[in-house]
Amino acid sequence: MIRYALKCSEEHGFESWFRSAGDFDSLAAAGQLECPVCGSTEIAKALMAPRVAPAEREAARPAPEKPAQQPVTAGAEMPPELRSAIEKLRAEVEAHSDYVGRSFAKEARAIHEGEKPGRAIHGEANAEEARALLQDGIPVLPLPFRDRRGTN
Repeated sequence: MIRYALKCSEEHGFESWFRSAGDFDSLAAAGQLECPVCGSTEIAKALMAPRVAPAEREAARPAPEKPAQQPVTAGAEMPPELRSAIEKLRAEVEAHSDYVGRSFAKEARAIHEGEKPGRAIHGEANAEEARALLQDGIPVLPLPFRDRRGTN
């Protein structure tokens, strides 16, 4: 798997994972990559800084101490600006895609393979289903919320 920083023709930046560089090239050439902000299918790789492992001598040096960070625990109050951003994202997703529930993986695969017309969808998939989609070059992204229709 390889992660690329990407940008669309409108200069919106985002990231996505691909099985290989060739998979990115073929998906981009087929117009099957889409900007999550504006929907543009003109996607290119953006400039990225490589991740370089430190030299052995650097690894032997003790890491500088970092200030203790407060852990976020389940049930902790979410900062208002984060809650607002997630709600804005939820509204965009719900307004511009179809909820397909537990059939997300099946529906995403059918769209990717051309068996069903292309459209934006969201729904539910378990980790194994999501991993299989990514391994087959089908771009998926976890959302930080559940659809209101998928909850009681």
